[in-house]
Amino acid sequence: MLPGRCGATALTAVFGLEHRGVAALGEVAAARPALRLPAATLDDLTRIAPLAFIVAAVVMVQTAATTRAFPAGRDPDVDRDFVGAGAASVLAGLVGAFPVNASPPRTAVVVATGGASQLSGLVCAALVLALSALGAGLLTHVPYAALAGVLLFIAQRIVRVATFIDVWRRSRAEFVLIVATMAAILFLPIQQGVALGIIMSLLHGTWTTTRARTVEFERIPGTTIWWPKTSAGQAGETIPGVLVIAPQAPLSFLNAYEFEHAIQRLTAARAPVRLVVIEADSIVEIDYTAAQVIAASVARLRADGIALAFARLESVRAQEALARFGLEALIGPDHLFHSVEEAVRALAPAGAVTPASRPDAKTG
Repeated sequence: MLPGRCGATALTAVFGLEHRGVAALGEVAAARPALRLPAATLDDLTRIAPLAFIVAAVVMVQTAATTRAFPAGRDPDVDRDFVGAGAASVLAGLVGAFPVNASPPRTAVVVATGGASQLSGLVCAALVLALSALGAGLLTHVPYAALAGVLLFIAQRIVRVATFIDVWRRSRAEFVLIVATMAAILFLPIQQGVALGIIMSLLHGTWTTTRARTVEFERIPGTTIWWPKTSAGQAGETIPGVLVIAPQAPLSFLNAYEFEHAIQRLTAARAPVRLVVIEADSIVEIDYTAAQVIAASVARLRADGIALAFARLESVRAQEALARFGLEALIGPDHLFHSVEEAVRALAPAGAVTPASRPDAKTG
């Protein structure tokens, strides 16, 4: 990138392009870094905190995009780059510099010149430091158009039109989210644009969670595998008095009451029910509200003479929540199973038909 800039500077000076209306950078102030603690009061911190959050979000987004756009022959490690950018930003704050992120132009130069180690990054950093401290005058006649060309070249690597098209074909809601975020950043001040993009992403995630349905499971004929009723390619088997259901998302205040209503609706539709088995593979988390709702459901089901059991609660966090909120003791350790079939065989009403235990039965 440095030779290109010098070439542009020479052309601008030789042909007098600035006098012909070509805009150039002009004088660039140079300053040597000095290590010192920032002098910030509590009032300063209160005023800059919202902007600092926006800057941090922009740094994280751009660093992640740059890391994935220039993998340099290895698997991207975004977390490692976040640690590096964070440490560099802390150091930058001590020398009065701007926050640091993964620079797309400099990263592109390193990759294009074959750089594949930390040494190449250090060399580029030394060149930038030398240019800012000793060669600021070389940038005076660099046209803005030259910088624009460099940035457009980099943008072609980061803005992936093919990905946009693929998102449009597969998920219209996510495509609308992308377009809305781009429009917010382009047409609003950067703080409001980025904040709005973050809020829309969180709302989309919330909306996705609240749309998760509770589905009924059936056993695949000839096996001990229980599968969602709506997804089975053939009619499944049910057991009299037994209802097997599964929420399709973590249980939280966003969907806990809908889960409770689903239990009531499905038990009423399959009456009489004597056992409800919750296939809990999708439950990776249980929050306080969800725990209270489950406790109320256990009490209501018991009052109606219905037992409740959990099967395949594999998430360690969900298991810890079950113990922390007292649900494990309320439900009973003898009502927690490794599989739906195990729960059905142990707790199914007397006289209910269960599959024969035979060597050729498929299990899952």
